[in-house]
Amino acid sequence: MLNIYNTESRTKELIELPEGQTSLKMYTCGPTVYNYAHIGNLRTYVFEDLLRRTIKYFGFPLIQAMNLTDVEDKTIKGAKEKGLPLAEYTQIYKEAFFEDLKTLNIEPVEIICSATDNISEMIEMVKKLLEKGIAYKGKDGGIYYSIKHFPSYGRLSHLKLDELQEGASERVSDDEYDKESACDFVLWKPYDEKRDGAVFWESPFGKGRPGWHIECSAMATTLLGETIDIHVGGVDNIFPHHENEIAQSEGCSGKHFVRHWIHAQHLIVNGKKMSKSLGNFYTLRDLLEKGYTGAEIRYLLLSTHYRTQLNFTFEGLDAARQTLTRFSDFIYRLRTHVGDSSESLNLIIDRCRTSFKEALGDDLNISVALASLFDLLKQINALMDDNKVSKSEAEKVLTFLKELNTVLAVLPLEQGNLDIPIEIQEAFEKRQAARASKDWAEADKQRDYIHTHGYLIEDSPTGSRVKKQ
Repeated sequence: MLNIYNTESRTKELIELPEGQTSLKMYTCGPTVYNYAHIGNLRTYVFEDLLRRTIKYFGFPLIQAMNLTDVEDKTIKGAKEKGLPLAEYTQIYKEAFFEDLKTLNIEPVEIICSATDNISEMIEMVKKLLEKGIAYKGKDGGIYYSIKHFPSYGRLSHLKLDELQEGASERVSDDEYDKESACDFVLWKPYDEKRDGAVFWESPFGKGRPGWHIECSAMATTLLGETIDIHVGGVDNIFPHHENEIAQSEGCSGKHFVRHWIHAQHLIVNGKKMSKSLGNFYTLRDLLEKGYTGAEIRYLLLSTHYRTQLNFTFEGLDAARQTLTRFSDFIYRLRTHVGDSSESLNLIIDRCRTSFKEALGDDLNISVALASLFDLLKQINALMDDNKVSKSEAEKVLTFLKELNTVLAVLPLEQGNLDIPIEIQEAFEKRQAARASKDWAEADKQRDYIHTHGYLIEDSPTGSRVKKQ
């Protein structure tokens, strides 16, 4: 059974496939594509991938949609500063985002949707809210959602209307828009040439562009239906963004919008909030330039429970490197070890599978899941120390690791290049060829090149390989 904590109900709830549905429907908030994603963003995306993989591991068919926010105050401002058309500017960061996902071994989702591809659906949603009297036109020409017409507003964030702070509803100051209430939020922003430049769309309520919140409501309901099973994001999205999504979507449809709301906690760096002014702001590219791999970064980002604040440190990254090296050594040993059969190997695998799955089923308790994997490593290594584990049993362990890796996606199970840079792998192959031809000077030259770049060569009776120092 898979139980996940629902932010709205504040309880762990069983994930089930609703009657009449063939797949679970999940919507995840993607990036606002005005810059490169930072590691705080990526922590959320790695968690969403862990959740996705876990759902599939538990046997649920899944349709996941992820949005790309490509029209919003920050994207427009960035495009103007660079002197680029909005689409050309955002395309740079869309491509960078997908490169980041690939580096972190995050699975492609079934549906990727850009806000600018769904403007007509947003306009239709605003029209419907106006027709129902839930939205109104301000004196400035903007269209606003009147939260007094949605009595359950605040149920996700557990805030009461009289406690809401003024101006918390949209990424603008109150005096920029003429609203009936400080807590009402914008659905359609009237065109402002100075602010928006060439970015606008024609609509029945005048020239302008959609507000940030209406974008996700329109995309989620258009792509997945009026009621979806799971909606995921960071805790910073709970209020006002997801709260406003509920109001908009249910205001239009009259139906329950989301069955399970799931949110990942913040990431901090060395105990402090990440900021450029503190010099602790990192993108994935920054970490790759420092020599870390996508697998090492992914491992660190997923190894803390998603509802616990993650304290990112370089010591933590170094520890992740050591852990993956340990797994790499274990996998290499399994591939090269030949011993006698063991009576306990099947039992060790079965116990690990049971504890791994039970841990994931308990609100993705990743620490316990990983602990079960470390126990397996320790016990199998002990068997091999006693010259146990036959070749076929070793293959059985490797197959089981592949099973777990469908969830974790960090274990170095690919033959050959295990996160070794291509130039190091090429040097290793030249060294092997030189040794075969007894060109010892060339072999030593390639060995030294490999060593000076932070790698070493491990020779054994069963062969040689390159590994990180």
